[in-house]
Amino acid sequence: MSNHYALILAGGSGTRFWPLSRNAKPKQLLNLFDDTTLLDQTISRLQGLIPTENILILTNALQETEVRKVAHMLPAENIFAEPAKRDTAPAVALGIGLVAARNPEATMAVLPSDQLINDTASFQSVLGDSLGIASQTDALVTIGIKPTWPCPSYGYIERGESAKLDFETTHEPFEVSCFREKPNPELAEQFLRQGNFAWNAGMFVWSLKTVTAELRQHTPELAGFIDELKDSPNVLETIAEKFSTLTPISIDYALMEKASRVLNIEATFDWDDVGSWISIAKYLDTQGEGNQTNHEITEIESENNIVFNDRKETRIALLGVDDLIVVQTEDALLIANRHQADDIKKLSDQLPKNLL
Repeated sequence: MSNHYALILAGGSGTRFWPLSRNAKPKQLLNLFDDTTLLDQTISRLQGLIPTENILILTNALQETEVRKVAHMLPAENIFAEPAKRDTAPAVALGIGLVAARNPEATMAVLPSDQLINDTASFQSVLGDSLGIASQTDALVTIGIKPTWPCPSYGYIERGESAKLDFETTHEPFEVSCFREKPNPELAEQFLRQGNFAWNAGMFVWSLKTVTAELRQHTPELAGFIDELKDSPNVLETIAEKFSTLTPISIDYALMEKASRVLNIEATFDWDDVGSWISIAKYLDTQGEGNQTNHEITEIESENNIVFNDRKETRIALLGVDDLIVVQTEDALLIANRHQADDIKKLSDQLPKNLL
């Protein structure tokens, strides 16, 4: 376990869950389901598998204060704020460099902080196998999600043959044939029928030796940045000076689609990326005719509404309205058509800056 590390990506914007979420407090920092946040749950799922002192978090300057509050159980020096937005590949390279400076023999997992996973035992079983495979082979490992419907909003991983390993694993890994971009609905339906596709959940595992070798071959700029971090006498100074100069690019384009060998393990745990208020509604109580709410409401002749009230001392009443999203906070009220949930982020272009 001492060679196992985790990099948790905890940045992003707060536009999809406005007005509850804001730029300084996006989805992973909200109490959407109970008294804990998605970031807190992400950290807790690693207990017993990765030492607390080996868990690093990468966020941004706007969210750093709130992240430190939530992740108070981690050493303060394990939380870093990116000085600029540079997409996922530079962010991951920054994490690799930070781990390499501590332990060049490490095997590390890269995990999002904004996904809902309740089955911790199954998650740890899959991640444990992934760490074992990554530490004993020259493969990059990705954890995929079994598709439940032909979703056009996710990237897909196409699996090939079963991987041949010299050791036993609980979960069968497969060779990855290729990564597929977000498909149109017809192509997504075809992927689902074929049965050898997984949703790309952005969960990656690799040894430092393998990932740095792949980056040197395919993205030498990022490999050079990692080397600078690893050898730097002042890591924070190097980050401030060099990170903003890196080319913005996703980790899929920069590394995963080009790597010599990528293996995929299909998740046996539950998974939800809770990408909109529609996703959140599945976990709320139902009142009346399909109204989903986090607190009791008064409703008459109203159906299929989503109500989230962050002001417990107030009451929301619905009369003769259907298919709405109603979200009330201390300083804002959202009323939207539930069929336009994905468009709520567009409001950020029109809202006053003090509400973002």
